Amino acid sequence: MSFKLDLHVHTRFSGDNESDPEETVLCALKAGISGLAFTEHYSYEASEHAEKLKEKYRDRILILRGVEFSSADGHCLIFGADTDKLPIKNEPIETVVRIAVENGGVVIPTHPYRGSNSIGEKIDRVKGFIAVEGHNGYSLYGQNVKAVEKALELKLPYTGGSDAHEARQVGACFTEFRDEVTDDNFLDLLKLGRYRGVDTRKISKLWAPQ
Repeated sequence: MSFKLDLHVHTRFSGDNESDPEETVLCALKAGISGLAFTEHYSYEASEHAEKLKEKYRDRILILRGVEFSSADGHCLIFGADTDKLPIKNEPIETVVRIAVENGGVVIPTHPYRGSNSIGEKIDRVKGFIAVEGHNGYSLYGQNVKAVEKALELKLPYTGGSDAHEARQVGACFTEFRDEVTDDNFLDLLKLGRYRGVDTRKISKLWAPQ
């Protein structure tokens, strides 16, 4: 039995949408996914709202917290470290990865080939990524294909996340784990790499890069 976890979800606390956190959880339940991670923009504290929802829905769905952090070179997901307490604001991605890992975190470059806010080809030169976001719900098919191909080239696993900015978008892309994920084992399972990103959207393969 697989465990379906949307690793990239935003709400109104990201500052660029009006999505309600609890409505997002209810949509996730309706979509049949096993869990979601609130990854508000730039600040770990911005996902504090998840704590009450964790308690309320603890018997129905796994709710995790992370952050979509903005390095000087592009966006990345960080789990397991409170980025608000780290000296990484406006730093290059290499510095962000190094300091996050030194403080118990893991780092995943998000939508690496989407252009704006993406690290692009710099992904080849950065050491310490735990995975690559392969399927992003806001990226074009060809951009996701390139991200998956790069993950395979780098011998890294690839994740999936909806990048939801509306509650109904949650679960459009997700990460399918072979093992059940819990608060306690989440980081260990990310490091183990027994998962793959999944895109549920019906997108024409004509968009694939030539």
